[in-house]
Amino acid sequence: MSMKRQVSYRWRLREMMAARGVFTATELVPLLHERGIDLSASQVHRLVTGTPERLSLPVLAALCDILEVTPADLVVTTAANVAPRKAVAGDAPAPVDLATVRPKRARVRPD
Repeated sequence: MSMKRQVSYRWRLREMMAARGVFTATELVPLLHERGIDLSASQVHRLVTGTPERLSLPVLAALCDILEVTPADLVVTTAANVAPRKAVAGDAPAPVDLATVRPKRARVRPD
């Protein structure tokens, strides 16, 4: 049995913004626009306050240029081995031998 790995990441945009003196999402909108990225204020707000599951490379490149950081500064990844779950007695029902199970014949009764 192979060992599984659990990977995760931490989005550090807000930390990198503060380190560069950019404190609000609205400050990022014109800076992104200068680099050809047209996002609404609410989209930038979600980018700053949340952790994105998907992010386009042009947006990532623009953020790195604005904040003078690398992608590794914005996204910190971690990975750890996860031990396989051990089955506990009574955790799952016993397997059924399908060779011994037969369907019951249906009876049609007149009304």
